[in-house]
Amino acid sequence: MAAASWYHRDISRVVAEELLAKAGRDGCFLVRDSESISGAYALCLLFQRHVHTYRILPDDEGLLSVQTIQGIQAKCFRTLPDLIGAYQQPNNGLVTPLLYPVHRMRQAADEDSDGEDGRGGGHVASTVLAGAAGMGTWLSAPGASRTHISQQLHQRLQEQVHSSPASDFMGFMAEYLNHHLQLDLEALRHGHPQLRHLSTALVTACRALHRRIDFTLAGLEALARVFDPPVSPRSPVREQVSPTGSPQPPSTFGDPDLELILNKISAVNHLLSSLEKKVLKSLQETVSRHNLVLPSVAAASPPTAKPLATQSFEVKVGKSQRAALTVDVEAGTVAISKRGSGSPEETIPQDKILQLIKYQSVQSKVRLVYSQELQKSLSRDFVFTTARKREAFCQLLQLMRIQHSNLNEPDLISVYVGTWNMGSTPPPRSLASWLTSRGLGHTQDETTACIPHDIYVIGTQENSLGDREWVEFLRASLKTLMAIDYRVVALQCLWSIKIVVLVKPEHERRISHVHTSSVKTGIANTLGNKGAVGVSFLFNGTSFGFVNCHLASGSEKTHRRNQNYSDILRSLVLGDKQLGGFDLTLRFSHLFWFGDLNYRLDMDVQDILAHITKKEFEALLAVDQLNLEREKNKVFLRFSEGDISFPPTYRYERGSRDSYLWQKFKPTGARISVPSWCDRILWKSHPETHVVCNSYGCTDDIVTSDHSPVFATFEVGVTSQFVPKKPPGSESGPEPLACIEWESVEVIVKTTSYSKCYIEFHSYCLEEAQRSGENTSQSCDIPGFLKLGWAAKHLPVLNPILSDLEYLRDQHLLLSIKGVESCESYGVCCCIAMRSMIGSMAQQFETFLFHRGEETGSIRGWMKVRVPKDRRSTRERLYEWISFEEEDAEPAADSPTCPKPPLQHLRSRPRSLPEPAAGYTNPAYFIFEGIP
Repeated sequence: MAAASWYHRDISRVVAEELLAKAGRDGCFLVRDSESISGAYALCLLFQRHVHTYRILPDDEGLLSVQTIQGIQAKCFRTLPDLIGAYQQPNNGLVTPLLYPVHRMRQAADEDSDGEDGRGGGHVASTVLAGAAGMGTWLSAPGASRTHISQQLHQRLQEQVHSSPASDFMGFMAEYLNHHLQLDLEALRHGHPQLRHLSTALVTACRALHRRIDFTLAGLEALARVFDPPVSPRSPVREQVSPTGSPQPPSTFGDPDLELILNKISAVNHLLSSLEKKVLKSLQETVSRHNLVLPSVAAASPPTAKPLATQSFEVKVGKSQRAALTVDVEAGTVAISKRGSGSPEETIPQDKILQLIKYQSVQSKVRLVYSQELQKSLSRDFVFTTARKREAFCQLLQLMRIQHSNLNEPDLISVYVGTWNMGSTPPPRSLASWLTSRGLGHTQDETTACIPHDIYVIGTQENSLGDREWVEFLRASLKTLMAIDYRVVALQCLWSIKIVVLVKPEHERRISHVHTSSVKTGIANTLGNKGAVGVSFLFNGTSFGFVNCHLASGSEKTHRRNQNYSDILRSLVLGDKQLGGFDLTLRFSHLFWFGDLNYRLDMDVQDILAHITKKEFEALLAVDQLNLEREKNKVFLRFSEGDISFPPTYRYERGSRDSYLWQKFKPTGARISVPSWCDRILWKSHPETHVVCNSYGCTDDIVTSDHSPVFATFEVGVTSQFVPKKPPGSESGPEPLACIEWESVEVIVKTTSYSKCYIEFHSYCLEEAQRSGENTSQSCDIPGFLKLGWAAKHLPVLNPILSDLEYLRDQHLLLSIKGVESCESYGVCCCIAMRSMIGSMAQQFETFLFHRGEETGSIRGWMKVRVPKDRRSTRERLYEWISFEEEDAEPAADSPTCPKPPLQHLRSRPRSLPEPAAGYTNPAYFIFEGIP
């Protein structure tokens, strides 16, 4: 099956339709893997400019058949080629026989090694050959086919020799297969099995390894001799002995043979395994010989959490009056004092604070609304010296409310995300600036920098430390800084790409359903020098996903990076398995994606350096490849990123942050690596959830790598496992249930198919997935687009498992559009938040459809969520008492203020993208509304 050129493996529906459209002839066909069912296939067939998709399913015995076509009896076949051959005949139930196969493209493998040093061994086709024929078969081939044998072996090199990340090694092997294999074959035919040319190629390839082993071996031997027992002057000089007990041969120069390198490797292995025991024995003998008494070390008591010190902020009240706000988190009070006054003018307990309003027009201004005994409420405005001081004040008040609340489970947690390409060098002794978000950019104020976060997620690339060593180093660093012994939730590694998740001890019981996964995107997607690692889990009732990646390097490889992103999105296995058919970006309440994304700046290096010197970052961000690709909706669709106000984090001169080392000299010539924001942190959250980025920056004092570490901190709203105050069936008689009702749904899909479709509804609040009837209206007046509509009678009424308002307002619905004939997905709807849909009147929704990270259409409609009257009680969340207000929307000072949901000032697109219009989100769909 693998040899069949019409089998395109796991390409998406969109790519399949593009290939068929290019072919353009009725009867063109291809087969791809099903995107809905593992082990199934999708047969895609072009007829009259429309693509028809038929699902091919295996039965219990492994026999394949095309999914039932009305009026035609299903036929079973043992292999896919047999099935395709049968359907090349007419009258088999397809719209047309299979006439013209669309061949799989032969793509060149993209050399890509760490540190941008890959020179590669030539471009090699990535198509997999059918079967794995034995060497014996090839060796018996006639002489005329030896060139073909070399080509086959050269092609298989991508699969058989990919265990080494060194592209130079691949080059030596490719040279051997192209030019010297035939000589070894000829010698073998004449009875000489030594494979002399292969041996020469291996010796040449391992020459650099000899030098490294000699260097390491000499150091280990010197260290071992330090701990040798003292030798009497009259003792004969001992002959240097190899690990096996035989004298070592003298050092030789020239080309060493393979036996010598094996001896050296054996020596290194012996020294490493015996050195620790040797040092321990030597030290013990020294202590015993000299009667040394080691000082007794009292067991260090575990550090206790550091209490937060009282913090004071200088503010302006009114037009000119100066005052001080003093926040005592432990006591739970805010004191207002006039400047120069020793005693506070007023002290406000935390339980009297009703609301905190941040002004958007004046970033340093805040309004405090609180209650007094004689008045319902009182509000006062304060202007801080900087916006950072205002944010620190708000964070402290938030923390104070959390500490003094009587809730058993948190509503709000803080999440730290860090990414750093370590450049294959050990880290410095201290990571304090990185772990406390201090340095350049939007950083934490010193008053809040050392407040411990609930969750730390740390991603690294080119990390040469051992897995356990790195985790313990991070835990020890946090313990020193925060006096908290953080617990390990997960560690996932792919070669030198690592992700570590640490959590406060009190949250350990709240973490469940932990999953980890990794994806290789190196050469031919088989090497792990590039790729991604991921972790997902539930924090009580909120799902989190974290992805750390290292994408292809090189300024010219933007398309390759986009493909890496798509491969990771498709292949990373995280989250609830029941949502496996949905896009990775929709499976979590909050998904954080970070790492060395390697996107560069498209500008001359001297112009870049001039802008950096003047701190003109906006001009550079306008030519940032990641921003440009996001504007085109190529990658990170509907993700958010904090404002970048720090200089490019790559490529610095190691040991300093004063200059960029943008030119690299190599034997093949000079290479330019322009300074760029390679290291990024992005996130995507379900609509109407609470997430605020409090900092986004990089360090300026960690200089061991050519990358600077990057950090971001987030305030994230979380939900608990809901327990209804009124158990179901607690009263006699039928209990009214909440229901989700639909009035209409309209979908526009980018496709050349003309299939009837249905909608599949998924949600944690439903017992099982539900589906609609077939669409009631359909048109394809515009080439390349299919417009579908559903009336209310063809849409199901959904009944959530719980009817409480407090529960339903945190729920979301996922919608998937699928073809009736093939059940293949035509797009997954960005989930709909039920919070805005609650009420007796239908509300309109409108959002993107996308699949595998690509936009595939748009959907809009009208729906409502009915909640029984006796189930409408709810409570204010801890994060809802902070809101945002414009300057001209000031409430009266003596009027009660109702809490408002916070406005999320988060960008789902780069600034340069226009805001969505009132109609369809994609301008391409305006044609359906008569807009030119």
